Amino acid sequence: MEDDAGEQSSFVTGLIQNRAKEVGVAAFDLRSAALHLSQYIETSSSYQNTKTLLHFYDPTVIIVSPNKLAPDGMVGVSELIDRFYPSVRKVVMARGCFDDTKGAVMIKNLAAKEPSALSLDTYYKQYYLCLAAAAAIIKWIEAEKGVIVTNHSLSVTFNGSFDHMNIDATSVRNLEIIEPLHSALWGTSNKKRSLFHMLKTTKTIGGTRLLRANLLQPLKDIETINTRLDCLTKTTGIMVLIAQVEFLNQLDDELMTNEQLFFGLSQFLRKFPKETDRVLCHFCFKPKKVTSKVLDVDNAKKSQTLISSIILLKTALDALPLLAKVLKDAQSFLLANIYRSVCENEKYASIRKRIGEVIDEDVLHARVPFVARTQQCFAIKGGIDGLLDIARRSFCDTSEGRETWKQHTLLNFGTRFPLVDAIREDVSVLTLLAEVLCLLDMIVNSFAHTISTKPVDRYTRPHFTENGPLAIDGGRHPILESIHNGFIPNNIFISEAANMVIVTGPNMSGKSTYLQQVCLIVILAQIGCYVPAHFSTIRVVDRIFTRMGTVDNLESNSSTFMTEMKETAFVMQNVSERSLIVMDELGRATSSSDGFAIAWSCCEHLLSLKA
Repeated sequence: MEDDAGEQSSFVTGLIQNRAKEVGVAAFDLRSAALHLSQYIETSSSYQNTKTLLHFYDPTVIIVSPNKLAPDGMVGVSELIDRFYPSVRKVVMARGCFDDTKGAVMIKNLAAKEPSALSLDTYYKQYYLCLAAAAAIIKWIEAEKGVIVTNHSLSVTFNGSFDHMNIDATSVRNLEIIEPLHSALWGTSNKKRSLFHMLKTTKTIGGTRLLRANLLQPLKDIETINTRLDCLTKTTGIMVLIAQVEFLNQLDDELMTNEQLFFGLSQFLRKFPKETDRVLCHFCFKPKKVTSKVLDVDNAKKSQTLISSIILLKTALDALPLLAKVLKDAQSFLLANIYRSVCENEKYASIRKRIGEVIDEDVLHARVPFVARTQQCFAIKGGIDGLLDIARRSFCDTSEGRETWKQHTLLNFGTRFPLVDAIREDVSVLTLLAEVLCLLDMIVNSFAHTISTKPVDRYTRPHFTENGPLAIDGGRHPILESIHNGFIPNNIFISEAANMVIVTGPNMSGKSTYLQQVCLIVILAQIGCYVPAHFSTIRVVDRIFTRMGTVDNLESNSSTFMTEMKETAFVMQNVSERSLIVMDELGRATSSSDGFAIAWSCCEHLLSLKA
């Protein structure tokens, strides 16, 4: 639906707040046809939790209700958007559009999963605010885009943000997870200085977006993390792929030391264009109705997009036999499950057969514009429609014939050929295929590729415990070691008995690098990737807080000291026993005695929490 978005965000987000400081968030991804719902109590008067979610979604449109009285000491979500997100389009919809009852009915009808699997009855009472926000954004999308969301096509997740590690926007910037801090100083080669760009070797846009989402919200479930780590291992230089599965009661210990599997999956993924996931989910939306206005020149592009989507879908389905060949003998749970759910699914063969009845067998997806237009012109088999055959001959002779062809093919797909409607009947399997492609792209082309390009034993598998220590032996900074040779490894050990480490040293000795390194290793471990260390055992972290740097904030009329105190107060108010807190030179913005007293008090508080 978003044709030229590229790797940019395609989220439409709805926000609503009540007087009890509860905030409901609904985020609709136009690219992957996914709806994410979250509802929480905003513990910070500066809306840090809401800012974290908005930083994660990076929406193009934010929908809010009319500005009402905000809770005491808070400005309200509408004012928040005006202050901190002036470049994002804000849409104010009537309060009546935020109807939680209609939202529950919509999700029941549109969700790909059964309502019982979503526990909709339970969520309806608990998450009424986010259901109200969902009703508003779905209504806006259908009115603004002129489409209807196909029934049973949306991937719906409840409370997705808090099922994962929470990293606030300030920490994302301080740790250089997505973008480097000093981009202007390092020129174009600085892209390698962010963790995201270091791992960004994915081949599809969907895989890149999934990688970004994992870095901003790493996993918390140990079984899920371990099963993802089982995907990657290196034995005597041979790449090994095992399984990755989201829910697994018992870990599968079978290792497949078969490099043909890795290279076979790599070859399979190369057959898909970068925008495959968007096109597969394109069929989740359908126009409200076909009228004479559809034949306008401005709508001719929609006909080309529709035909191009069908050609790309045909190309994707033609590649499935290769996937079946690669995964046929796979013994791991996930790869065998992909083989059963995708390769052996008769619905894919049925869709392929329906497309073959209308689309020529030799037509393949092409990125060159002229070749693509020619493919679109001759995509439909000859002899099916006499008028279309005449339009093709005109297409080859005159430019006017091209417009005739565009209009005629749109009528064919809109009225004469029920091909698109037939594809939409099985749209849920297309969204499944898109998710599988994105997941395999991230695991194979990002995680596995990163490990395979490093010397043996440079990256090792981390071990996880529920209440054990955080111990890293020979850890290295994943970003800096890719730039500078001879990086000196460092160790760390934190347990319940000694849950605080104070790092001292002269200027330029690497204190900030050491603190940053620990956080990045934990993030890498919890996204299911190997870490740059000789050995590591990690207690799962639910939130990462950082307080680094000394800068003022003129936009909010805050001095350096005020900014430091605001960030420190946010940490103290939201920290838990499973949080990882990193503070660099706390109290530097004031006098030595006052700064020492502030740092001492914060240390006492954190020690009492055993964070």
